[in-house]
Amino acid sequence: MSSPMMLVARREIRTQLRTKAFVIGLLVTVVIMAGLSFAPRFLGGPDSFKLGTVNSQQLPLKTAAPDTEFAWRSFPDREAAKTALLDGEVDAVLVDGTKVLTDGQIDSQLGVLLQSVNREARLGAAGVAIPPLEMESVGADTRYEAARAGIATVLVVLLFMLVIGQAMMVAMGVVEEKGSRIVEILFSSLRPWQLLGGKIIGLGVIGIINLVVTLAAGIAAAFVSGLAMDFPPGMPVIVAWVMVWFVLGYAFYATMAASLASLVSRQEEVGNTLTPMTMLIMVTYLVGFFAVQEPTGTLAQIVSMIPPFSSIVMPVRLAAADVPLWQVGLSAVLMVAAVVGMLAVGAKVYERAVLRTGAKVKLGDVLRAK
Repeated sequence: MSSPMMLVARREIRTQLRTKAFVIGLLVTVVIMAGLSFAPRFLGGPDSFKLGTVNSQQLPLKTAAPDTEFAWRSFPDREAAKTALLDGEVDAVLVDGTKVLTDGQIDSQLGVLLQSVNREARLGAAGVAIPPLEMESVGADTRYEAARAGIATVLVVLLFMLVIGQAMMVAMGVVEEKGSRIVEILFSSLRPWQLLGGKIIGLGVIGIINLVVTLAAGIAAAFVSGLAMDFPPGMPVIVAWVMVWFVLGYAFYATMAASLASLVSRQEEVGNTLTPMTMLIMVTYLVGFFAVQEPTGTLAQIVSMIPPFSSIVMPVRLAAADVPLWQVGLSAVLMVAAVVGMLAVGAKVYERAVLRTGAKVKLGDVLRAK
């Protein structure tokens, strides 16, 4: 037989899954994540170039840029090449091996390739062989820095939106039940902590569904767009940690939101009473963006250890850089302790305040009550 708390949780899950707002919001989030995965392809410059020649040999550009496609076309004279160029049929035309015709300013990547490959070809024709420079890195591997920074940026926004969104849903539900006095009926068969726990668990499951679907859509779109080729090793571990930190952050803020919301009886009062929580999340959000740029910096390291800031800053650091395991473990232990403490205090505030209707109840009076 299911416990009363699980019955409340199931009721919350069924209610939310049936709403149009949930379905529409989920679809919008999926579209946004897919768009972010395809954005680098459209914003990062062309992956192929169409080139022409007039009395010239094709340059071996493919050897210098193996990931870029080059399509060559030969023209009988300069005028024919100029016409094709102005019509947008080609991006540039090599004339007599000495001049490049373009319609406006040439793409910077293509210009550098043409100059460097032409220089190498001329030196080779003159019998001058210049061996390529040998590359040796003596520092950390920086191949995935850009990809990691991009992933971390998306995580900051995603975790912020989900945590604050689900916490607000918990708060609105508490006020709705209190204002309609239905909570008095529910308490005849439920204990306050069972109702509170069921509501937090149920809406938390909704948040996890949102997170899983959003991450799955983003990763799937990244594979389709080719962006996944730049993903750093250990992506499954990063995703797993994101799930863990979301659960911890949500549990903390949802409990805080429920306890603060229990102090008021009207929906229009929710925003003001939740100001301490929203300010706390906003500070965490801003520090999370700083951690994207300096994931190993002193500030990011310190804040990622301090609850509840760690609920967003630590997963961002994990995505942006390699974090020592002891830091992750210590941060998780401290966050769990903070969640337990918030549950103890929040449940007490909720139980003492949720039945007091009318004017806003002062938090100090609730904490001092026996």
